[in-house]
Amino acid sequence: MTCAELDLLLCDYVDGTLHGSAKSALEEHLAGCSACSELVQDISGAMDFIDRAAEVEPPPELMTRILHEIPYVRQPRWRRMFGGWFESILQPRYVMGMAMTLVSFSMIARYSPMTVRQLRPADLDPVKIWVSVDDRAHRSWDRAVKYYENLRWVLELQSRLKEWTDQEQELQKNAPAAGTGDVPVKNKVGSNKK
Repeated sequence: MTCAELDLLLCDYVDGTLHGSAKSALEEHLAGCSACSELVQDISGAMDFIDRAAEVEPPPELMTRILHEIPYVRQPRWRRMFGGWFESILQPRYVMGMAMTLVSFSMIARYSPMTVRQLRPADLDPVKIWVSVDDRAHRSWDRAVKYYENLRWVLELQSRLKEWTDQEQELQKNAPAAGTGDVPVKNKVGSNKK
């Protein structure tokens, strides 16, 4: 056994949980290596000292003071200002969602034919913004009305064509049945037979 292997098994040996061939190999190494045996003696002495120390019971007011003082000392300024609602936003799933949203928008902006220009103070004029929004709303409304009207016209045209086709088919069905008795038949000579 090497000194590095002994370091891995040392805690188990001092606690008394190491058994079998690993324990015997470790004891053989300790018999031959003075540095490792001194280390084991130091650790055993420290463990004995810790075991001899008496347990100290903290006074009850100490826990109250700690619980009262810690939130104000360790709390960051943003948490004191915004409270706990901001902390729920900083959960890993929300942060990952926001990051993926930013990545998606950046990819859309990168591969779309949009041109990006610097924002000017004139672009932030409320009147211009309102006129632009109003113009877009009216254009969208006009497009929707035009689409509806065109769609209505197309549907009306299709229904008329279907009616005419149905009427023509009905006339073709009825025409041979009505024409069998009324049409005179001519013979070879040109005389009419009835």
